[in-house]
Amino acid sequence: MFMPVSWKKRLKNLLFIDIKTVAGAPSYDELDERVRQQWGQKISYFQNEENWSVAKWYDNRASYYAEYGKIVCIGIGGLYWDDEENMFLKVKTLANDNEEALLGEFISIIEKYPPSELILCAHNGKEFDYPYLCRRMLVHEHQLPATLRLSGRKPWDIPHQDVLEMWRFGDSRHFVPLDLLAAVLNLPTQPLELTGDQTSLVYYQKQGMAKVREYARSSIVTLVQVYLRLLGAPLVKDQHITRLE
Repeated sequence: MFMPVSWKKRLKNLLFIDIKTVAGAPSYDELDERVRQQWGQKISYFQNEENWSVAKWYDNRASYYAEYGKIVCIGIGGLYWDDEENMFLKVKTLANDNEEALLGEFISIIEKYPPSELILCAHNGKEFDYPYLCRRMLVHEHQLPATLRLSGRKPWDIPHQDVLEMWRFGDSRHFVPLDLLAAVLNLPTQPLELTGDQTSLVYYQKQGMAKVREYARSSIVTLVQVYLRLLGAPLVKDQHITRLE
């Protein structure tokens, strides 16, 4: 598949990422007392939306917030070309019950690339993946890699890409899940038993790290194809996609 040099130059420095998060503790009752009090205050603002207990709110929503959740899996993907200009995608997952070790592994990977060249790409990355990663790194006293030193930088000085932002076209209030965006764009997706709000349940109660990793790999493939479609670039053929553990 031929691709103009301009497309390759734009795409070769991209690292596609997707983080999978869960509640920070297996249950609300196992939280530190100070964190429990703060969680109770937080969910008081929207508790009336559902007839849920404070504990159920924790099980279903804590993973959304870096102060109450943690990262257990990071999907990553990159594009490359062979001598005949065929485009390939390689996808792998980093997973670890020990979040500190997981983040250290991720940092070691992105620090292999010159920070002036590496560009991250995620869906809702600017409001979720990137800040969540930074906050959890600081919790574990990791030094932020240059690529993620975002505080104080002007938005136009941050090169990282966000598929949701591309689709919004300036409408900052508009949110579309990645799978819906793929469906609207008529892109194939892999049927999965797991969705984002079920990740904590599967991880803690069903020892489902394998499913979380599969979910992350599928998300990366969908992310890449959506990104390419929004750019008007050719898609990656399915036979050119390598899925690693």
